[in-house]
Amino acid sequence: MDLLALADFSLVARHGGFGKAARAAHRPKATLSRRVAELEASLDLRLFERGGRALKVTEEGRALFERTHTLLGELEEATAAIASGGQTPRGRLRISAPLLFSQTAMGGLAASFALKYPEVRIEVTTEDRPVDMIEEGYDLVIRVNPAPDESLVGRTFLRDRLVVVAHPDLVRPAEGEAVPAIVRSTNDSSPWRVLGPDGEEDIRIEPVMTLSSLIMVRDAVRAGVGAGRLPVSLVSHDLADGTLAHWGDVAGPEIALWTLYPSRRLLSARVAAFLDHLKQAFPKGTPDELAAHIGR
Repeated sequence: MDLLALADFSLVARHGGFGKAARAAHRPKATLSRRVAELEASLDLRLFERGGRALKVTEEGRALFERTHTLLGELEEATAAIASGGQTPRGRLRISAPLLFSQTAMGGLAASFALKYPEVRIEVTTEDRPVDMIEEGYDLVIRVNPAPDESLVGRTFLRDRLVVVAHPDLVRPAEGEAVPAIVRSTNDSSPWRVLGPDGEEDIRIEPVMTLSSLIMVRDAVRAGVGAGRLPVSLVSHDLADGTLAHWGDVAGPEIALWTLYPSRRLLSARVAAFLDHLKQAFPKGTPDELAAHIGR
């Protein structure tokens, strides 16, 4: 079997089309189409259903992709490691990171990493949805409290916690009264349980604004529209200078940021270097260290 043709097939299958694959790899579309056709002829199998503008992987094509793309990835990593002496990080590094972490810290982290390793071309995609690392071609994924996944390995590199905060002029309600609140979902109307001096207590809320971004929630809380639940790293500077008042830590599990990568692939020099970069940026993994990256 022609491994180069197999690699081209995997590229087209991963990107979902010849055009997208050609643009991603900077290769002629006609060359990819010809190589895949040669592979189909050698296997006597149809790997793609071609019709109109749509390109669909056949059942046989999907089985071939699932059985070979990991091996191809390992071959690529191995040859790259040998070519670079096994030490120098180089090549493309694709990372998927959650929205808030991307907005507050990822730009600076990516920039400092690029200055340290100029031969690495880093690409960061911002999204909170679960991604399929293999199917979508990511080298590393950063996620908040991810669900267990046997196909991935990872570790926690940063921890945070939620707090209830408000503008100093907003009076904390008496027991049983509701406070105007800024929430992230129209269904969020349950009381906020916080850790008070006498144990856990509930703060009743009356949602007055729904915002999808935590940064927008923070800005609205700063303006005095209502109280909000926010990561302490995002508001620690406001709490320190009195711009916001702390009403209590939210009861419940902590926020943990994880780095995840496929366990079956060789850990490339560039992924290992970025993991080490995160460790240097957050040696203790505390909210204060993240707050230092966020700044004002």
